[in-house]
Amino acid sequence: MAVKDSWHRALVYFGLAEEDDRYRDDPDDVEADEPEERPSARDRGDNIRRLERNRRRRDEIDDIFSDDSGGGRGGARETRVLHPVGGNGRGGVQVHLVIPKSFNDAQQVADRFKDSVPVILNLQTTDSELSKRLIDFASGLTYALDGGMQRIADKVFLLTPRNVDVSAEERARLIEKGFFNQS
Repeated sequence: MAVKDSWHRALVYFGLAEEDDRYRDDPDDVEADEPEERPSARDRGDNIRRLERNRRRRDEIDDIFSDDSGGGRGGARETRVLHPVGGNGRGGVQVHLVIPKSFNDAQQVADRFKDSVPVILNLQTTDSELSKRLIDFASGLTYALDGGMQRIADKVFLLTPRNVDVSAEERARLIEKGFFNQS
């Protein structure tokens, strides 16, 4: 019975349960000595008060983490479509190419990605150990910022921010040039 009583006291301490005397009246816990007098929650004065639970705040949190498409990660979002850049170089979204030589180049990938710039990560000349670390970093980055990661060639990856989508025309062009792998 001592574990149950200790657990209940811990819950009361953190304000997760009401203090009631039913646990103290158990015959197993009563000692032959003088009974311990503890002031009840009402007798303690103003130093301790019960926290009021805000139902509206809890409902907002429930809405954020619900599985429906109204909010959170799965919600509707504004997207920019990635089109091939025209002759003047100003016609669409610019893509940043990174050919890393060390893991320090991951900072450059993250900075561009946070600025909503698609990044092509070319790991063809990078050793395999560094490639693994950079792929892990890039996949964590794209997941955390709700983006996407696609393999477009052997050891070449396209990182797309959450508001950027590769158009069907651009995919067809990349497939035609042999630079896009659909697997």
